[in-house]
Amino acid sequence: MATSVSANLSSSFHGSWGSSVVGEDYGTLVKAVPNQVRVGKAVRAQPMMKNVNEGKGVFAPLVVVTRNIVGKKRFNQIRGKAIALHSQVITEFCKSIGADAKQRQGLIRLAKKNGERLGFLA
Repeated sequence: MATSVSANLSSSFHGSWGSSVVGEDYGTLVKAVPNQVRVGKAVRAQPMMKNVNEGKGVFAPLVVVTRNIVGKKRFNQIRGKAIALHSQVITEFCKSIGADAKQRQGLIRLAKKNGERLGFLA
């Protein structure tokens, strides 16, 4: 049965694999392929760690002026302490009402979102 199926199959390939690669077309193939391939530098955008609402919100102008007066490094230190203090307040609140860690994390995320909307993270 296998011989009858293979006898009916036909192929457009005539010759051997060696002659198709190494035969008379090989020289044409070598000429068609360039010796050197130029690869351009990959263009990659700088990662942006900016706030989407930068410059927006009621308190944004006050935050920007304060950052310009105090200096960026000192401002970020003060901001970090304020955020840590606020997270502690939220944690203590969650302990007092008996909220679990997942709810506490949700409240901290909500506080961050509200801070972005109000312009505290500008």
